[in-house]
Amino acid sequence: MSEDALRKQLYGSFKNRAMMYWHIFEALKIEVGEQKATEIINRGIYNRGLEIGKPFKKFAPADLHGLKHAFFDFIPDGGKMFDPEVLKCDESGLVIKMRRCPLKEVWQNAGLRDSDIAKMCDMAGIVDKGTFEGAGFGFSAETWAPGQQGCCLLKIRPGK
Repeated sequence: MSEDALRKQLYGSFKNRAMMYWHIFEALKIEVGEQKATEIINRGIYNRGLEIGKPFKKFAPADLHGLKHAFFDFIPDGGKMFDPEVLKCDESGLVIKMRRCPLKEVWQNAGLRDSDIAKMCDMAGIVDKGTFEGAGFGFSAETWAPGQQGCCLLKIRPGK
């Protein structure tokens, strides 16, 4: 199989993931309401993040340079999919701006309202919280909001 065909499948899988998040959220909202639906999805996505973070534990609590390199190696399509930019990497923290997000792009192309896209970005971004907290680091993020360029801003700090 060609590299182009593999890339097409990779991006297709992210499109599928984005739309599954959306449809599961919509179905849960009908059954349990928006607040409970958000809590359920966040819990599941966070738990997946904990699993993803296991290989990064070897860099905890404070090897932010090692974490940066390992995380960049982990980002699909050689980083092209999210187009990360390191804004800071020193002993006090690692700050990464994601200049693209395939999930956000799918939701935009599907015609979701900006407010719904922002909500979905918040939920999808919980995976990063699980990943970095599960690996033993401090973490916070700013997810996309209407009017902003790019996507998430990840802020990773040394753990305890």
